[in-house]
Amino acid sequence: MKEKRSTKPDYVTDEERREFLKLGLKITGVMAGGTVLSLMPLSDQEAGAVVKLEGYENTQYKPHYCMVIRQNDCVDCQKCMEACVKTNHVPEYGFRTTILEKTAEDDSGNTFPVFMPVLCNHCMNPPCVRVCPTKATTKDPKTGIVLMHIEKCIGCKTCMAACPYNARYYNEEKKAIDKCNFCWDTRLSKGEKETACVAACPAHVRVFGDLSDRNSEVWKLIHQPDKAVWVLRPETGARPCIFYMND
Repeated sequence: MKEKRSTKPDYVTDEERREFLKLGLKITGVMAGGTVLSLMPLSDQEAGAVVKLEGYENTQYKPHYCMVIRQNDCVDCQKCMEACVKTNHVPEYGFRTTILEKTAEDDSGNTFPVFMPVLCNHCMNPPCVRVCPTKATTKDPKTGIVLMHIEKCIGCKTCMAACPYNARYYNEEKKAIDKCNFCWDTRLSKGEKETACVAACPAHVRVFGDLSDRNSEVWKLIHQPDKAVWVLRPETGARPCIFYMND
């Protein structure tokens, strides 16, 4: 395994790095003499990362559960999916989490697969909650988890149409919509600290935790000043709480 070397000047503070990021620049090294920084423009994805994280500070939820996905570490072993199905009794035709695959290309023109785990994004401004006519889907006022109350669901599938992430399915046995709830009923409410998918991942791709806790791993991961962090479909205004990054 190739050793990762940091090119960040030790004397540049985190605050200074953040200011460069806001200007659309990232620090790549030090010029001759050690007095002038070497800067590079951010990619489109990186440039949007700082903006996308605005509005997540001073959250009203305590704890505010979220997940960080280190996308480039996923090898599509599907152990997360298997654990989810077993823990949450997901039928064969259903899903609470899945893994998408796309093809990327390196600088030499070689192609390689990229795997992207996806699930309910537990949005800050969830469209599914706004459109549900019976209030069967709600955002928990304490944890921020978007929950389904199956006893209230009439199966109209309006929330499925409104979800920007295609994260819901109709459970034929329950005659109701089902989706990821961060294993609230099967694990978290019983004292477990991680979701089933997180606990099963051998590569620590998924990191679950409390966004309101500055000492949590998720908070530290998404606040690294020199790392690009992004969310899916930010243009919808849903403000998702599933964050993506590469090591």
